[in-house]
Amino acid sequence: MKKVLVIDAQGGGIGKQLITEIVARNLSVEIVAVGSNSAATSVMLKAGAEHAATGENAVKVGCRTADFVMGPVGIAIADSMYGEITPDMACAVGQSIGQKIFIPVNHCSNYVVGVSNLNLKTLIKEAVDFLEESLKK
Repeated sequence: MKKVLVIDAQGGGIGKQLITEIVARNLSVEIVAVGSNSAATSVMLKAGAEHAATGENAVKVGCRTADFVMGPVGIAIADSMYGEITPDMACAVGQSIGQKIFIPVNHCSNYVVGVSNLNLKTLIKEAVDFLEESLKK
């Protein structure tokens, strides 16, 4: 079974929506949620993640074995999300052998050029569509 690591910060809302969509599609994956804080972790766990952990070391450990890493694009940018993503967290995401699937959110002085201004619900659906297609390969 493939392992999907969902990482989020702040309130965990994007991670929650990703997990909710994955669970709704009944994909045969193990969902592990890691929040940069306990509030984000709790929200994602309630959304249906099988396992959850909090903090920098949990991101580093989870990224080592994940087949897929999902979350807002800020999880790969040091000091993003108002400083909740440490340089070591961003490095772990970038160095993960897992396929990265990012939600392009333009916040915290980071702007992704060339991404159409879609609503978050559409972006979540597209991210999980990509995950689902990748699982078929």
